[in-house]
Amino acid sequence: MTDLGTRTEPALRRAAPALLGYAAVRALGLLTLALWSAARDKSAYTLLTARWDALWYTRVADLGYGYEVRLPNGDVHSNLAFFPLLPWLERLLHATTPLSYADAGFVVALLASLAAAWGVFAVTDHVYGRRAGVCAVLLWAVLPVGIVQSMAYSESLFTALAAWSLYAVLTGRWVTAGLLASLAGLTRPVGLAVVAAVWVAGIAAFLRDRRDRAPSGYATAAEEGTASAVRDSRAPHAGPFVRNRSAAGERAAQAVGHAPAPDLTRGPGTDAGPSHPPGTHPVRRALGMALAPLGAAAYVLWVGHRTGKGPFGYLDVQAGWRNGFDGGYAFARFVADKFTSFPSALAGVGLIAGVGLVVWLYVVCARQGQPLPLLVYAGVVTALALCASSYFGSKPRLLMPAFPLLLPLALALARSGTRRSAVIVTLIATASAVYGAFWLNGSGPP
Repeated sequence: MTDLGTRTEPALRRAAPALLGYAAVRALGLLTLALWSAARDKSAYTLLTARWDALWYTRVADLGYGYEVRLPNGDVHSNLAFFPLLPWLERLLHATTPLSYADAGFVVALLASLAAAWGVFAVTDHVYGRRAGVCAVLLWAVLPVGIVQSMAYSESLFTALAAWSLYAVLTGRWVTAGLLASLAGLTRPVGLAVVAAVWVAGIAAFLRDRRDRAPSGYATAAEEGTASAVRDSRAPHAGPFVRNRSAAGERAAQAVGHAPAPDLTRGPGTDAGPSHPPGTHPVRRALGMALAPLGAAAYVLWVGHRTGKGPFGYLDVQAGWRNGFDGGYAFARFVADKFTSFPSALAGVGLIAGVGLVVWLYVVCARQGQPLPLLVYAGVVTALALCASSYFGSKPRLLMPAFPLLLPLALALARSGTRRSAVIVTLIATASAVYGAFWLNGSGPP
């Protein structure tokens, strides 16, 4: 048996309950969609593979870049807005199997969703333990827009790459983290969040190493303050370069039976100087940080070259879709407009409650002392989703990769009894399946 197999098989067995639960939830969603669509004389498979963004991805896979649609109002929708990794995988499967491009996109989505679920489990298990990891995966599966995880969209692929990159950061595998972050940057614009997580964690680690190398009494006040914040906030479960849980977070982990992991920054029985376990050597860390932004940078620069507009050419492409980053101003106006009449005011209240829930979850994540890379990643994903200037109906879908926001809920669910947790998940999964079928047979995800 290879060393990879030796490492992978126990990890897969440990994740099996989470993956089986995830597969069951997604099967329920697909079955509900099939029945609902059949009752309306629609094809569930077409809804999953040949509408909205799925069509744009298959066109890129089939015809390459250069296709665009000019709207009557002058807007230009160019397929350059869609990052290339998913179309590349669709083209590869189409070339090596009898699958059509749409079929290939569906297969990629299914496999990527399982990889994403495993990655969510791995991260949560590493930080809070196995029971919390299973609960986190199930909560991610039962999101109201969870049906998107089974569509020929790029969300599942991106979440898989992001989750495993974060896991690699937490476990000191810097080169792996950088490579996966680079691939995430070739998948969606929000790949910036993964790059930011890798870079912030790397900088924190370099600061800690610098403090540890400095002779006692010679560190500047600023360096000692920064390094102390990194050191004192270190997570015992998440390696030497992440933020530690607060006392509340530690009690939450203990409540689900997860014993603290050893501090990897020190050798046994010594407090003199840093040690570098496999993958945490400064050179490998720097290499991982250097690799992380290459995917996104390469595509953005290529688009700029192709459009003849330089480094900002991709922003012009997004402007053609009336998409951009305005700090949430357009979204705030959209919500405010809901209060101009009574029926729509209810939707406005719902939107405010939804945004408030997301912000509250992030605050709880910070108060529980989630590892620093997770906080950075979830914060950037949330900011980009909520502060985008268009496609307001897509915001729940855009927030889906921000799985660290679910960890406080996963901890609460993990503290519940098994029977109670199963009932809660079953009820939510049923509601999510019904909503997903209704949604795709209606307006669907823009």
